[in-house]
Amino acid sequence: MSDSTVAGVEISKPDKVLFPDDPPRSGSVTKLDLARYYDSVADVMLPHLRGRPVNMERFPDGLGGFSFYEKKVPSHFPDWVHTVEVATAQDPQRQVVVDDRRSLVYLAQQACVTPHTWLCTTKALDQPDQLVFDLDPSDDDLAKVRKATRMVGELLDDLGLTTYLKTTGSRGYHVLVPLRPRLGFDEVRDFAHRCAELLVEKAPDLLTVEVRKAKRGRRVYVDVARNGYAQTAVPAYAVRARPGAPVSTPITWDELSRVPPTKYTVRTVGRRLAAKPCPWRDVRRHAQSLARADRALRGSGR
Repeated sequence: MSDSTVAGVEISKPDKVLFPDDPPRSGSVTKLDLARYYDSVADVMLPHLRGRPVNMERFPDGLGGFSFYEKKVPSHFPDWVHTVEVATAQDPQRQVVVDDRRSLVYLAQQACVTPHTWLCTTKALDQPDQLVFDLDPSDDDLAKVRKATRMVGELLDDLGLTTYLKTTGSRGYHVLVPLRPRLGFDEVRDFAHRCAELLVEKAPDLLTVEVRKAKRGRRVYVDVARNGYAQTAVPAYAVRARPGAPVSTPITWDELSRVPPTKYTVRTVGRRLAAKPCPWRDVRRHAQSLARADRALRGSGR
């Protein structure tokens, strides 16, 4: 087996630089490095990928070059990569489903830096099994986005829901609620939107649900739009297409005040996992219904 074979996948042009050495001395990341990273985290990442349609964010020429999102399965993909047919506004289409290590590495071979996953699985494509709040800051004030994230967690805790936290690997944080897939996307998104509106009422100078960036000012955007059908979220341990190859990393709520959104990268996640178990290792065991939380939310006027 050659040095450029990873998990049974031959990596073509293994020395192609996908992430240049930026910031300086961070070290460039090649396509082979990306493939090896995804191979190294497959055991903790695959539980958050299996059974989910994927939108591939591909960078064939690396960051700064041509890039695109690809939803339909390309005709050259091997048969051992699982797929699923999904309904779209136009015609049904087949999308990739990453169910095993080899498929995850194969996506890296295709210069897919970030696999974006649906919030449901192939078992129930019209019923989400997770709810996501994306806290997106309008400026570089880390204290504000941390406070906003904490407020989301406290509200959901008051509603009796178990929550999980991760960095986005970009500018903010994701708060995830694992669900039993019983409700439709519209119902789940409506619940999330009412939570967001309640939070904005409590802190109108800090939070906003304004979709248009020009209307947000310096407030933190509580984004719940990704809770719709065919919308996606960045899964745990996905690499982000940003300088330094940061990784969307699960953290504990106690770590929120210490871990900035881009702290962990393809170079450092391994050391974290060697030192402590993944905080999301039991996420599906805590899948829950929104029924009781919805009643409590309506009792508060929402």
